[in-house]
Formats: sequence, structure tokens, C-alpha cells
Amino acid sequence: MKEVSYNISKKGQVTMFVIIALVIVVAGILIYFFVPGIKTTSIQSQEDPVAYFQNCVQGNLSSNVQTVSMQGGSMNPSSSIMYLGNRVAYLCYNSQPYAASATQMCMPQVAFLTSHIEQELKKSMTSTVENCFSEMQQDYTSKGYNVNLQLGNFSVSLLPNRMLLHSNTQLTLTKGSQKYYNSFDAVLNNNLYELAGVASTIVGWEQAYGDADPAYFMTYYPDLVITKNIQSDWTKVWVIKEANTGNEFEFAVRSINWPLGIPTPSNQSS
Repeated sequence: MKEVSYNISKKGQVTMFVIIALVIVVAGILIYFFVPGIKTTSIQSQEDPVAYFQNCVQGNLSSNVQTVSMQGGSMNPSSSIMYLGNRVAYLCYNSQPYAASATQMCMPQVAFLTSHIEQELKKSMTSTVENCFSEMQQDYTSKGYNVNLQLGNFSVSLLPNRMLLHSNTQLTLTKGSQKYYNSFDAVLNNNLYELAGVASTIVGWEQAYGDADPAYFMTYYPDLVITKNIQSDWTKVWVIKEANTGNEFEFAVRSINWPLGIPTPSNQSS
């Protein structure tokens, strides 16, 4: 009698597990079909060339943005100083002593910082963009599409709170019906545009006065933490960091070496 009761109990447990498993499977199917975000993301990653392009380039774009941000706006700085393992580019430089150049504080090394960064990022992304379109063509061809791809130029633009990589490449996909795409965009949320603007302002002060006060700029930009780190050769490595995101921009300046007892023009004007 006990053995019969044990068998019935065991069968009941198996039945319960089967019912639970069926409920989980059915719930998963219902969620997939009736929750738009899950299904849409899956389809886009496989069928939408625009999403394909975004996903393909954003990794390298993000990495290159990090590199130029830590290196004064350049991928391979020609004039730089090593700071915490990074080659930080000089944005304003003067190697002359005070007596020889008392009226020339430092010479800007980049005319327009934002444009310079855009060009640096474009050069660094050329092979990535070409490879992404090549992989896209191969991928859609393997899925049975007739692919007509006409490569066009691309640009990188720093914009408020974001970065835009825009390509004029044109794509036509044919598989029963025909779909045409006349451009491709990849967007990266980043505030490098704002950080570069503050850096340009600081460089302007260094050029005009030979020095600048981080506290002064943080008064106007309360979301930023700005530090001036003076090195042994009197190079100043400026670090501009956004407190909320941790995004930062570093650059170097070498202005006049002020003799002791002579106030800098920035102190004289205050």
C-alpha cells in the first residue's frame, strides 16, 4: 500500500513539472509576439541595413573617441608629452624662456580644434566603414538578396551631446520586393563637442595671458571638474572631466616660464 502511494506521488510530481515547463514555454512565446521591443530588436539586427551599420561601426567609433579624448584631439600626436601612460598633444606651445618671448605666451598648434578632431576620427574610421559595408554586402548576398552597393563618402561631425558618422553610400536590396537606402548614419552619445569647446577657451587664455585658473572655468561650468597638472618642465596637462558621465578631455600647454616674483598677466588682470 505504501509502494502504491509512493508511485502515485511520484507521478504527480512529474505531471506538475511538465505543466510548469509548458507554462514557461507558452509565456515565452506570448512575450516574443506581443512585446514589440524584443521582436523588433531581433528582426532589425538581421534585416535592417541601417541598424546593421550602426552596430558594426559603433564599437570602433567609441574606442577612437576615447583615444582622441585622452590625447588632446589627435590619434597620433606629433608634439606631445607622456602623462599617465597617454601621449597628450600640445594645443599651445612655447619653448622660449621669459626674457626671449615675454610678449608671446604660446603658439596654438591647432587652428580649429573641433574640425581637427572630426578629421582625425574620419581618418581613423575609414577602414572600419569600408569593412562594414563589405561585410554587409556579403551577409545579405548569403541570405539570397540581390545586392547593389555604391560606396560614397562619409563624414564625422561633433554635435551637441552626440557624434554623427554619416555616409552617402547607397544600397539597393532585391528579394521579391526592392528596398533602397540612400545614406547611413551611426550616432554615438557623447559630449566631446562641449569638452573641446571648453578646451579651446582655455587655450585662448593660455595664448593671451600665459596661464588660466581652473576654478574660474568651473564657476561657469559647474558640471565639469577641471584640473591643471604642472609637470617638471612646466608643461601644464589640463584635464576636463564631466562629473556625471566620466567623459573627459586631456590636452597639454607649455607657455612662458614665469620667473619668481613676476605675476602672470592673468593675475594682473584679475
